[in-house]
Formats: sequence, C-alpha cells, structure tokens
Amino acid sequence: MRGRRRSGRVLLYVALTLGAIPTLLPFAWLVRSALMSDEQMFAAPPEWIPRPFLWSNFGEALTAQPFGLYLVNTVVIAVVCVLGTVLTCTVAAFAFARLRWRGRNVVFALLLSGVMLPYAVTIIPTFVMWQELGALDTFLPLTVPAWFAGAGGGVFNVFLLRQFFLTIPYELDEAAYIDGASPWRVYWTIVLPLSRPAIVVVTIFTFIGTWNDFLGPLLYLQDEDKYTLSLGLASFQSVFITQWGYLMAASAAVIAPIVALFFFLQRYFIEGVTLTGIKN
Repeated sequence: MRGRRRSGRVLLYVALTLGAIPTLLPFAWLVRSALMSDEQMFAAPPEWIPRPFLWSNFGEALTAQPFGLYLVNTVVIAVVCVLGTVLTCTVAAFAFARLRWRGRNVVFALLLSGVMLPYAVTIIPTFVMWQELGALDTFLPLTVPAWFAGAGGGVFNVFLLRQFFLTIPYELDEAAYIDGASPWRVYWTIVLPLSRPAIVVVTIFTFIGTWNDFLGPLLYLQDEDKYTLSLGLASFQSVFITQWGYLMAASAAVIAPIVALFFFLQRYFIEGVTLTGIKN
C-alpha cells in the first residue's frame, strides 16, 4: 500500500509539473526577453538563451523613467485600497452573514446584481462625477471607491467573505452575546480572527488588481509625477518606436513583487479559497 501511495504521489507531482510548465512559459519568455537586445529578441527561429546576458537592461530601464516615484505612488494607492476594501467588505459581509434583519437576502441579491453591470457602462458617468467634484489628476478617484464595499470588485469580495463567515459556528456569536458583547465586539474579536485566510485572499486580489490597474490611472492622472507603475511601463511605447528591451526588463521588475507576495501568502490563499462555502 505504501508503494502504491508513493507511486500515485509521484505521478500526481509529475502531472502537476507538466501542467505548470505552460503557465510558466510566458513568464520565462518575459525574463528571457528582458536580457536580450531587440535584434536577438525578434530573431527567427526564436532563441531562448540570451547571448550575451544584457543585465544592463534592468538598470537602464528603471532609470530611464522615475520608477522610484511611480513605485511610491502605486504603493500608496494599493495600501489605501487594501485597507478600505478589507474594512468595508468585512463589515458588509458580517452584516449579511451574522446579523439577522428584515430584507437581508433581498438586499444581498440586489448587491450581487451589480456584478452583471459592465464596467464600461459606468466609465463615462463616473468620470463626469469626479470631474464635477474637481478630483481629476488626484488619487481620490482611484482610492475612495475602495472605501465603499459595493464599488468595483467589492461585490465579489463581500460575497467571498460572506460565504466564509457562514462557515463559522453561530454558537460562538450567541455565547458572546450572552456575555454582553455587542455586534461590533463579535465582529472584531471573534469573526475577524477566525477569518484570516479569507481576508488574505481579499487582500491579495485587491493588491494585485490595484497594482496592475492601467485604465484607472490612465483616465484620471495627468501629471507625470503622479503616474503609477503601469503608466510608467506604457511610456516605453510610442507611435514610432518601442523600447522592447527596456519594456520587458521593467515589466519583469514590476511583476516580481506580485510573485513574491503570492509565494509568501500562498498557504493562506489556498486555504481561504478551499474553505469558502463549506459550512460548519
């Protein structure tokens, strides 16, 4: 039996490795291109090994544009969005999952219906609203919506957290209420500590979405000193010429923090996705 289990595990790992190779090819192609000249990058047939390795592409790409300033802007926006999303979405999910009030299911169904509204439909009205408020060329249009649970991807986050909160035994809440705890006390001391995997999942999704956002900064930011990393990458492309080596090197550097974040939190991420929707 041990031999069969060991053989089955080996076959499983081999199958997973073979399945992971196609997903890693784009990243390998990116890193390979970041270390090549434009001539070798577009050679036919394609070459996988740079000759020579142009490590200078990274230094020159990151100094050709003020990527340090772009990094600070992106981190500020991402941190504010993560804090706002986690706080408001957990509160909303707690209300839908742990509190009993009239019309709860109807309101939740109306909230979910917002997912069916295409983002493209709301771009122009939202832009006009921020223009009337005088908030263009500021970080407000990129950060304020995160503090309203239903904005942007908040609906999905509320749904994810609600499903996870339902897996926590309600007897814990009742015991706390008997001891005189308020709903806010239950939310802060019982539900949140037990929901760390789901909160990590929402944090990762929000951080990656904000880090990679291109359309939002493109619409609302005009001053180059307020550009994010995504807009900085786009600056390597123009109508007449594209600096492919610099673009690939800068793209690899921008992706690296996301990859590191996922590997650092992958245990919580997998646990949060796995347990969501499994009640009791």
